[in-house]
Amino acid sequence: MIATFLFFSLEFPFLSTTPTGMAMVYRIVARLTLDAAVVAAALFVGAGTFMWPRAWTMLAVLCAVRGVGAWAVHRVHPAVLRERVSLPMHAAQSLTDRALVLGVLATGFVGIPLLAGLDVWHWQVFVTPPRLVAGAGLLAFALGWALKNVALRANAFAVAEVRLQPERGHTVADVGPYRVVRHPFYAADPLILFGAGLWLGSYAATLATMLPLALMVIRLRREEQVLGRALPGYVAYMRRVRFRLVPGLW
Repeated sequence: MIATFLFFSLEFPFLSTTPTGMAMVYRIVARLTLDAAVVAAALFVGAGTFMWPRAWTMLAVLCAVRGVGAWAVHRVHPAVLRERVSLPMHAAQSLTDRALVLGVLATGFVGIPLLAGLDVWHWQVFVTPPRLVAGAGLLAFALGWALKNVALRANAFAVAEVRLQPERGHTVADVGPYRVVRHPFYAADPLILFGAGLWLGSYAATLATMLPLALMVIRLRREEQVLGRALPGYVAYMRRVRFRLVPGLW
């Protein structure tokens, strides 16, 4: 991951011609590395061993897709990436939203890898998913992170917390995947979490994704309420784009 992003920073001078540009590269690399390290810790603490090839493969896919995605997003919306490499908290953020963010991160992006490690190596609650199903899970995991990158590229205001951004001239994002569903960034979460559980070989972890996804849906609804009240044009956008996460379903 570090080599990938530094390659792009050297290949494309807009990332590295100024100290500020290189400082931003270092911050992005540090954040991506920290995120991967947290996931790795959850996986290997749960498993009780580092000898888990599927965990290493998943980490490699995570680093590759996020590293390339960070470069792609930085090209068009550096301000978004600058905010997203910071902690997902803001002074204007409500306590409820902070709790929901931490809940999704703790139960989903940390809890699912931890549970998968415990289940695969110790509990074995259910049978192991077949290889074809597990492979489909890894593909879904990669596609989910790719969808998050596409959503960030399409939305200049996709910060981590639910808030209006008048200082940046906040407007409704209605291009790219936002023409299809209202929350493509959130739509990636089921792919990532279900995919991780299946690839790692744990139906128990796959079923447990219901908890973080439920918290995500609660947060999604609150976000629509906030933006519907405060962001001009958002109510009309909700009428125009009917589906929140899954086209034709919801």
